[in-house]
Amino acid sequence: MNKKILKTLAGAVAAIALSGSAVSAETVLRLAENQPDTNPVTIAMLKFADLAKEYSNGEITVDVIYGGQLGQEPETIEQAQAGVIDMTRVNSVVLANVSPSMGVFALPYIFADWDHKYKVLDGEVGTEVLEDLNDVGLIGLGYMDAGSRSFYTVEGKPVTKLEDLEGLKIRVQPAPISIRMVELLGAVPTPMNYGEVYSALQTGVIDGAENDYVSYHTSAHYEVAPNYVEDAHLSPPALLLMNKAKFESLPADQQAALKKAAAEAVLYEREIMREANEKARKTVEEGGATVVEIDNGPFQEAVMPIYDEFSELKPLIDKINQAK
Repeated sequence: MNKKILKTLAGAVAAIALSGSAVSAETVLRLAENQPDTNPVTIAMLKFADLAKEYSNGEITVDVIYGGQLGQEPETIEQAQAGVIDMTRVNSVVLANVSPSMGVFALPYIFADWDHKYKVLDGEVGTEVLEDLNDVGLIGLGYMDAGSRSFYTVEGKPVTKLEDLEGLKIRVQPAPISIRMVELLGAVPTPMNYGEVYSALQTGVIDGAENDYVSYHTSAHYEVAPNYVEDAHLSPPALLLMNKAKFESLPADQQAALKKAAAEAVLYEREIMREANEKARKTVEEGGATVVEIDNGPFQEAVMPIYDEFSELKPLIDKINQAK
C-alpha cells in the first residue's frame, strides 16, 4: 500500500474520530416535573433548560417533561436514582423517604421566616443535607421555594380553629413526618399521590388536603375544597435532582454549565414563586374560595412532640435554631 493511500486512510480515520467526539459532546437530559406548565417551578425548570443550553454552548439539551407525564414525585425520585430519567424536580417532604436528613426541612414550623429559611438552606445545614443525597445515587443542584403549606377542606367542613380538624381525613404527602404531624393535629392522615387529590376531594374520599396557594390554584383544588385556613404549618423547599452517575459521566465543562444554570434558575424560581403565591391567593378568592387567617399558636403547640419523636434530626434542628 503506497504512502498516498495511507495518508488518505489516516485522514479518513481522523475525520471519523473527530466526528465521533463531536457527537459524544452532545448531551440530552430528561427532566421530570409533576406540575403543569403554569406553575412557577415548571417555568423555572424551562428556564433552567434554556440556561443549560446557553452555558454549554448548545451541547446540553434538557427536555422538561411536565404535568406528571412520567409519574408523581415518589416515582420520579426512584426513576432518577435508577437512571431511567436523568433529572427531576421534587419536594423535600417526599425526598426525605429516600434521604432521611432531608426530613428536617419538612418539620412543622421549623423556619421562623423567609430570611431564616434561606440562611439555613444556602448555608452549612443546606450543604450538609445535599451531600447526603450522594449516598443514594443523587446530586442536589439547589433549593427552590415551594411556598408555605396550609390546610383546605371541602364544602361544609371549614377549619377555623385546631379543634375543627378533629377526625377529618386529610391528604398528606406519603412521608412519615407529614403523617405524624396530621395525627398530632387530631386529623386522620391519608397518604396519596398528588395527581389523585382532586377526584378524592370531589368524591368525598378525603375531607381536605394541604398545600401552598400556587398549587391550590393550578391544581384547581379550590373548586372542590373552597375552605382555606392559613396556618402555614410547613415551608419545605423543593429541589432539582440529578442521577449521580450521569452527572459524573459528563465532561467537566458540562457539569459546570449545569451547576451555573441551576444556581440561576433556583434564584429565579424563588422570586417568581413568592409573586405567584400572592397572585394565586387573590385568584382563588375571586374564584369562590374562602381564606381564613388564624392564630396558629395552638397548631404549633400541638405538633411540638414531633421534634422529640424524630430525635435523629436533633443535631440539624439545633443548627437551624442557632441560625435564627
